[in-house]
Amino acid sequence: MELKRVVVTGLGAITPLGKTVEETWTNLVNGVSGAAPITQFDASKFKTQFACEVKNYDPKEYFDRKEVRKLDLYAQYAMIAADQAIADAKLDAEGIDTNEVGVIWGAGIGGLKTFLDEVSGFAKGDGTPRLSPFFIPKMIADIAPGHISMKYGFRGPNFGTVSACASSTNAIGDAYNLIRLGKAKAFVTGGSEAAINEAGVGGFNAMQALSTRNDDPKTASRPFDKERDGFVMGEGGASIILEEYEHAVARGANIYCEIVGAGMTADAHHLTAPHPEGLGAKRVMENALKDNNIDPTEVDYINVHGTSTPLGDIAETKAIKEVFGEHAFKLNISSTKSMTGHLLGAAGAVESMACILAIKNGIVPPTINHFVDDPEIDNALNFTFDKAQERTVKVALSNTFGFGGHNASVVFKAL
Repeated sequence: MELKRVVVTGLGAITPLGKTVEETWTNLVNGVSGAAPITQFDASKFKTQFACEVKNYDPKEYFDRKEVRKLDLYAQYAMIAADQAIADAKLDAEGIDTNEVGVIWGAGIGGLKTFLDEVSGFAKGDGTPRLSPFFIPKMIADIAPGHISMKYGFRGPNFGTVSACASSTNAIGDAYNLIRLGKAKAFVTGGSEAAINEAGVGGFNAMQALSTRNDDPKTASRPFDKERDGFVMGEGGASIILEEYEHAVARGANIYCEIVGAGMTADAHHLTAPHPEGLGAKRVMENALKDNNIDPTEVDYINVHGTSTPLGDIAETKAIKEVFGEHAFKLNISSTKSMTGHLLGAAGAVESMACILAIKNGIVPPTINHFVDDPEIDNALNFTFDKAQERTVKVALSNTFGFGGHNASVVFKAL
């Protein structure tokens, strides 16, 4: 069986750096931090009092009152990003066979705010179960792709992926593989997350996973810096339209680049910590490159998982050196989480978008907030510290790793 080629024909985003792809990309390239004190709840008693929120968000700008009642914030972000990407790809044009268009969407947590509100309300009552009829369909992590498909009539494969912080990269990989196998002509894929609330921040604080640099939020996300003390939570979402190459060409679609690989592995090591030698990370990159026999020396840019955690940044660096050898020192590497924060299940979609735009625009966004070299990290590697770098990017790779030992990587290539 001959496998189909798959290309990117649309992008959409709502992130801590902007409510559109263009605004997000401009701020990424300019090294803007999205971190600020939390506004969505009173965080004054929490260990962490800041996050990367979507700024000045008003759901009434996008949805009517009835829709807001039915959509958790994570699903709102999903709909906004998907709407942008579908419009960009003109996937809602006449003549599109909607039976051949699917939706695969990633979310590591889903409707956490809905769950929090409903359970808190019940706990305050007299024990009588007065729960909203929208409780379950707002909360579940697979409801976002359902809403997208219902709005546009897309009747192809439709499901959600849940693999913690690897969720949206898994969604992209699944969409890529299904198109390669001829199971659909196009997919709306990506991911969204909205966990900046008492349960999300409190829960990650209890794990000691978040930075507590409350005196200086904008510099709190410090990937590969010796003084990093945890990740900064982000929210929002991004959507990518993947399409079978010949289908895209036949309808005259704008093509950003080709997706040429997707890898998935497990660390099988620890509940939350990565394998100390980065073995799962090493294998997942190797697997992604093997899909189309991409030689490691062809890769120009890696958007790393790089969460600003003490163990994770070291393990990923070791894995990169194992996979790429001497070529690792010729790569550009950057962690855009230093600006967006960690969007959990949506991280992979936002970071894949950064890879796609790096290919399109010939510029690599930076890793900001580098102050002190870590002796356990090889600083001869080019982490693109503090300032974007112009570079012809023909092949870019994006890594995401999640609690539970889930690893996922995708590879994009210029046409």
